[in-house]
Amino acid sequence: MSEYNIYIVEDDPWYGEILRYHLELNPDYKITRFETAKDCLANMHFRPDLITIDFGLPDMQGDKLFEKIREINPTVPVIVISSQQDVAVAVKLLKMGASDYMVKDETAKELLWNSVIRVRETQSLKKEVETLKEKLGQKYAFEKIIIAQSDAMKHIFLLMEKAVKTKINVSITGETGTGKEMIAKAIHYNSDRKKKNFVAVNMAAIPKDLAESELFGHEKGAFTGAAGRKSGKFEEANEGTLFLDEIGELDLNLQSKLLRVLQERELTRVGGNEVVKLDIRLIVATHKNLAEEVKNGNFREDLYFRIIGLPIQLPPLRERSSDILILAKHFADEAAKENKLGRVTLSQEAKNKLMHYHFPGNIRELKAIIELATVICTDNEIKADDISFISSAEEENFLTETKTLRSYNCDIIRHYLKKNNRDVVATAKVLDIGASTIYKMIQHKEIVI
Repeated sequence: MSEYNIYIVEDDPWYGEILRYHLELNPDYKITRFETAKDCLANMHFRPDLITIDFGLPDMQGDKLFEKIREINPTVPVIVISSQQDVAVAVKLLKMGASDYMVKDETAKELLWNSVIRVRETQSLKKEVETLKEKLGQKYAFEKIIIAQSDAMKHIFLLMEKAVKTKINVSITGETGTGKEMIAKAIHYNSDRKKKNFVAVNMAAIPKDLAESELFGHEKGAFTGAAGRKSGKFEEANEGTLFLDEIGELDLNLQSKLLRVLQERELTRVGGNEVVKLDIRLIVATHKNLAEEVKNGNFREDLYFRIIGLPIQLPPLRERSSDILILAKHFADEAAKENKLGRVTLSQEAKNKLMHYHFPGNIRELKAIIELATVICTDNEIKADDISFISSAEEENFLTETKTLRSYNCDIIRHYLKKNNRDVVATAKVLDIGASTIYKMIQHKEIVI
């Protein structure tokens, strides 16, 4: 292990040397001893890993020294060793943030030894958590999670950058499989809250009678089966980001409670009276049109305006066809690496097959298709026969999806182009539209043939 620097502030030379000798039995520990608070403070720029202080120093009381140490370095652990057995003093220092308090007696050096071990283990765990969160931040860097070159996604990048730099709530809408949770994570892990929790909740997956407890927590005995206190998702996400997926599925009764929590920035657990203050960045997502849900009386208008914040509308994959092949390559590379298959490429026929499919399941479907093709292909090349679309039934039932009229038009024209072997004139005749209309849509990359 690396060298661990400990400052001992003790005005009694004999006792200070006893502590030094005992701690130096661990060769990892580098001990520096000071007899005054002034000398300790003058050497704080060397950034010790831990400090032990005598409460009764000649030039400064322990609580005052502790405060000054905290002003210089708010995170360094401080252990107080005192000849005082006054419980009130110990409680005061522990409340101020001291890592430990012990009385000078024959057991002090052993207690100090064990306390240093505990403090060091805690520091190590914190550093490990920080490292993991840093790696998460790198994992969710925009350029790593959003593989795109289409104009539609460039606009999404701009909106995400605005979200990262502000505290405004964010609402993400888009069809299933367009990557709403990945966008939410990217916003969180690139924001100033990235070292705090990102907590995701799928409201569609929680039974309605448990949703309130899941979100706000409950106290022991609040209902049958509540054997103890439980913190809700809001508390877990405090100082971080709460992602409520499928917010449109929230029960109307619970919507009013959610509105109050967001307005007051505080909550009370189910069956309790304690008020918990909140500092949360809220990101919501839905595949529904919430404005329509408000009109139909299924969603509260006041809650809608509270959560809408910065709206991000994710385009379906069929409207960003220029991204299909670069996404396919990315997923093939990932699957090949995970399965230790070496470099896998896509044949031209495979690329053509992908470009002529409309992906009702969006990015999620493309990923599943490419992962399977990567595993079953031979000679490390994905061929057209290796690509299996899950079902063609969606083409007949696509009216069940919520899309714009323009998107439906594109789907219909794409369907008949495929049926007519990409013959534009024949397709125009069947649909009773001008061939120039289809050519323009192809030119603007709304349709790829």
